[in-house]
Amino acid sequence: MAPIPRTALPSHSAHPPHPPNNWSLLINLAKAASKEVVLLEIKDVSVAIPQRKKYNLVFTKNYLYTKSAGTDSPVQGMVYEWKNLEYVFYVPVPDKKDITYNYVLFPRGTALSSAKNWGLCEHEPLLFSVPKTAPKPGVVSGYAAETAAQVSDSYSSLMHWAINSQLKSVGNTDVSIVGTDTRIFYSNAKQPYRPNERAVHIKAFRGSKDGYLFFLPNGILWGYKKPLLFIPLDRLVSFSYTNILQRTFNILLEIDISHAPGFPDQQGQMPPPAHLRQEPGTAADDGVLKTEEIEFDMIDQDDYSVIDELYVRRHGLNNKSLAAGRRAKRQLKENAKGVAGDNSAATANGQQYPGGEEENMAELERAEQLLEEDEEDEEEEDYDPGSEGESEGEGSSSEEEDDDEDDEEGDEEDGEEGGEAEGYDEEGVEEEGYVENQE
Repeated sequence: MAPIPRTALPSHSAHPPHPPNNWSLLINLAKAASKEVVLLEIKDVSVAIPQRKKYNLVFTKNYLYTKSAGTDSPVQGMVYEWKNLEYVFYVPVPDKKDITYNYVLFPRGTALSSAKNWGLCEHEPLLFSVPKTAPKPGVVSGYAAETAAQVSDSYSSLMHWAINSQLKSVGNTDVSIVGTDTRIFYSNAKQPYRPNERAVHIKAFRGSKDGYLFFLPNGILWGYKKPLLFIPLDRLVSFSYTNILQRTFNILLEIDISHAPGFPDQQGQMPPPAHLRQEPGTAADDGVLKTEEIEFDMIDQDDYSVIDELYVRRHGLNNKSLAAGRRAKRQLKENAKGVAGDNSAATANGQQYPGGEEENMAELERAEQLLEEDEEDEEEEDYDPGSEGESEGEGSSSEEEDDDEDDEEGDEEDGEEGGEAEGYDEEGVEEEGYVENQE
């Protein structure tokens, strides 16, 4: 029997290739996807990651996959479950004469997979690009092609409709397409082909690789070369500037790598959620925050002010207490999802466990409410201009009082800058119709 071709091997240097048992999972995904009815098939889509090649992009009820023209089988390693997607981004391709957009899809647990201590992932993210123009006749086929024609004024409107519809149909309502917005962040650098248009990216290096940083409402995206990286705001522990020179500077990000996702064993079984593991040395066992530093180099000094004012201060990335609050919220959500999944599996096996999904979600909501109240209390203490005397824990020296006044003035300026941008809801998620209106 001929060996199965490994068409989508990961190439990032931080980790070795997929372990052999993961290939059986990828093969099973491809077989399951090939049996489903094709809702949409979009021909000749330019894919850059995992493989740089033109593929047909296929939408089914439960899967998104690529296939080569003239074949019926999905490309192994390039099959994605809608319910397993964690982040979807829509960002422009910089430094190109023709306006082009990238869609970046991260399966669950892969956003930080290029961090040294994160662990292996059986999937790589999917990155494909589309032009600003509309699809030509005959490019789109499938069971839902007639419906798709009504939203095909551009490739972007078609893709937005198809992706959002399938995410909603499988109940993955926590995920929506997040895009760039000059009201959220922009660069001072001039674009070579469109000098009058504000850039939404920053040029930087990660090690020896050059690329682009996108400062998005929910985190920082690095692309477009392998390995892709997305750092969610709730994983950011600290944000600092290093190696500040006359023309360039570096940024150093300390990220939380606690509760990294588990991976299948030799029998293909997934381990229990991280919060339920009792192995020595795990975050759930010892309660120690595990972090890793990631540095981006050679950033132009012209972009220092916009990074610091528009993003770092607006999101409180230089405030460790706010970072701890974001981290706590994320962990509560992860715990609630993990317990709900365990209870569902137990119920299917005829077992019952105390504390079902509703109870856990209620606990999550109560905990989030307490965290929000604590943050509001902190803000009231920090921003109260009429407070007199020394607050609890402060020194009595005049130098410390002067420092506190300076900090309060800085915090008030940050509050003025941190208003919500149009086109985004309070969670920083792009509202429907926004992309089409921008184009």
